[in-house]
Parts: sequence; structure tokens; C-alpha cells
Amino acid sequence: MNGNPAVHNQWSSRLAFMLAAIGSAVGLGNIWKFPYITGEYGGGAFVLVYLVCVALIGIPVMMAEILLGRRGRRSPINTMRELASAEGASPWWGVVGWGGVVTGFLILSFYSVVAGWALAYVVEGGFGAFQGLDGERAGALFGELTASPQRLIFWHSVFMAMTMAVVANGVRSGLERLVTWLMPLLFLLLAVLVGYAMAAGDFERGLHFLFDVDFSKVFMSCDEAGLCEFTAEPVLVAMGHAFFTLSLGMGAIMVYGSYMPHDASIAGSTVMIALADTLVALMAGVAIFPLVFANGLEPGAGPGLVFVSLPIAFGAMPGGQLFGTLFFVLLVFAAWSSSISLVEPAVAWLTENEHMSRRKAALLIGGLAWLLGIGSALSFNLWSGDEYKVFGKTLFDIKDYLTANIMLPLGGLAIALFTGWAVSRRLPEGELAMRSPLLFGAWHFVIRYIAPAGIVLVFLNAIGVV
Repeated sequence: MNGNPAVHNQWSSRLAFMLAAIGSAVGLGNIWKFPYITGEYGGGAFVLVYLVCVALIGIPVMMAEILLGRRGRRSPINTMRELASAEGASPWWGVVGWGGVVTGFLILSFYSVVAGWALAYVVEGGFGAFQGLDGERAGALFGELTASPQRLIFWHSVFMAMTMAVVANGVRSGLERLVTWLMPLLFLLLAVLVGYAMAAGDFERGLHFLFDVDFSKVFMSCDEAGLCEFTAEPVLVAMGHAFFTLSLGMGAIMVYGSYMPHDASIAGSTVMIALADTLVALMAGVAIFPLVFANGLEPGAGPGLVFVSLPIAFGAMPGGQLFGTLFFVLLVFAAWSSSISLVEPAVAWLTENEHMSRRKAALLIGGLAWLLGIGSALSFNLWSGDEYKVFGKTLFDIKDYLTANIMLPLGGLAIALFTGWAVSRRLPEGELAMRSPLLFGAWHFVIRYIAPAGIVLVFLNAIGVV
């Protein structure tokens, strides 16, 4: 079950694997979504709950996905089918691999549209469009972009071409080469933006907001009249984001694990990946909130925090044109490193099963995702009317809801159940090779009981049951 080495190469080192996995995990969710949901749910207490969720759910499930990938040495579809067969489990477990491939494909078809917004804002910032922006003009700038099908499709196409160019060049010449320089550069850009926030923003207030812990802001929901009641919603949101930000449940981490050297530590690598992913999210918050507070903007501004509120902040600050442009370059880099992992499971399957070259496979999958992505772009303009909606949702909204709220949680749940219950204990024990039986026992308990329970709660909350 080691696959065909000519088809399924390996990372050149443990560091290369970690950089690739960090690149997969670090994306728009860290720099776009994490700051605004932190703002919506009260700051520091939410961050603390999020960190606990990463430790209790994210890390154990990521370890499970990596060990399955390395054990199978195939695409997620073939890995799940063959491991199930070898362990005497139901052949239906192979559906989990298919689900991950389809999920990643669907996510890419709308993710590239959002990444295209960031590309467009790199150009806007570079030409000084943020200078002197007020709230009305910032909203109009973003509205003009999303209202233009031509501009959205153009930037969507550019980003998709960037992604497929990397994937087509293979594991070492494409994926590894990109992340080897892209991830250090991403951290450098973040550090520069944090320094800018220290110099130009209300840094002290931003730090207090991000790290002061007040659990009443997480567990209590108050209306305008001041009446408060207990709520678990922020906890479930933190749990869901911890799970999703690590790229779990879509086959990306599994296929990256299949390229992992056999002598590399899965547990150690996973912890480092989770720490790096979390560090990027926290650094993004440290860079963003001081600028928001210095300009009297609202930290809980929702998804518009990055594309509407931040351009206002950059436009009002010294050096805002340069640093605003750098911020959106950072956003593009984060999206780029994630997007290549979304398409890799499908490309790996085509090279294994259909004997396609990587270039043909990348062109086929990229072309189909690009075509489906056109519908995502049109969801903001030509197809935004009620006659194009299903249950009140546009095509973009449907794909976002279906993948984030249903397919990803079910994929992660299946990974946890398969590793914890369907295969023998010796399979994960052999792959993880932990020196301490106590630590392995703790991980095995979490993957069998704690992680599935947490994922089920996230899933039920997402579909409105709890």
C-alpha cells in the first residue's frame, strides 16, 4: 500500500511537509475571518476558548488525518478504500475520500472569487484608492467591485491560473517550491504589519481587546434592554473555526500526509503546524485591531472588517498606501497557499487512477472549478436576484453553507470515527510511534470520544438544531 513512487512523490524533508501543511491551514480564515469573529464574540475570552478547541479537537483530528495519509501513500479516495479493505472495515468508508475531494473542489470554486477580491485590492491600494476614504466611499469601492461581473471573473481567473500553475508542476517543483519561500515571506509581512500597528495604531487598546479575558462576553448574550441570558453559540463558533482553519475534513491534509517522510514525527509536526496557524491568526488580530480602534471603527463589523473598515483605516494613516497594499498582498499569499491544497486531492486521484500527467489533471480540475466559480462571481451581481436563489441563498451562499456547515464537519467526524473505531489500535499506534503509552492513550480517547462529540455539536449548531 505504498503507492507508485513515480506518481506519488514525497516532500524532501519534514520541514517541507510542515511548511506545506501550514500553508494549507493558513488562509483567508486566519486573516479575514478570525479577526471579525473575534470582534463579534467579545475578544480575549473568545480567543482563549478557540485555543482550547484547537488543542482538544483540531490537533487530534489533524494527527488522525496525517497518519491515515502516510499509511496509505495514495490519494484520499484510494487511501480510505484500501485501508478499510486491509482492516476488514466496510468498503463504504471509501465514500469519505470522495467526500473530501468534492468538498475541496467546491470550496475552491468560491474561495478563488474571494481571493480575487484581495487581488483587486492589491491594485486599488497600489494606485492610492484608499487615501482619504470615509465609510460611504469605502462601501462604494467594495460595492463597485462586487457589482461588476467582468472584474470578478477576471480576478477569479487570474487567481485560478496562479493556483493551477503551482499544482501542475508537481510536489517538489510546484507545491514545495512555492511554500518554501511563500510561508516565510507571509510571516515577514505579518511582522511588518504588526510593527506598523504598533507605530500608527492604538496598540494598547488592541492588545487589551484581543487578550483580556471576560467570560461574560462569551457565555452571556444581552439585548438592547440589558436583559441577558446564557448562550453557548460563541463556544460552538470557536470550536467550528478551530476545526475549519486547520483544513480538516477535505482530504488536503491527508494527501499532504501521504507525501510525508516516514521518519518524521506526526505528533510533533501537527503541534507545530497548529501553533503556526494560530500564531498567524493572532498576529493578524494584533495587526488589525489597533488600526480599527485608532480610527474609531467597529471591531465587530463582520465580514466587511477587512474589505470596508480596514481600507478606511489605511487611508487615514501615514504610510497607509504602502501598508494597505502590503496587507492585501499578505491576504493573497495566504489564499494562494491554501488553494493549492484544495485541488491536490483531486489531481492526485487522477494521476493515480486515470494515468493522467499532473499538468493535464490540473488543467481539467482547474478548468471545472473555474467554470463553477463563474457562478459564484455572478452571485454578487447578475444572479443576485430572488429568481436565482434557492431557499433565499445565492449559488455562492449555497456552496459556502454546504461545505462549511455540512460537508466539512461530516468529513472530520468520519475521519475521527474511522481512526478511533473502524481500524485496529495498532494502525495509529504504529504510525504515531509515540514514546509514551500514556500520551497515545490520551490521544486515542480524545479521537474516539471527545472529538466526535465536539464535531457533532458544531454540526448541529451550524444547521440550527442547537
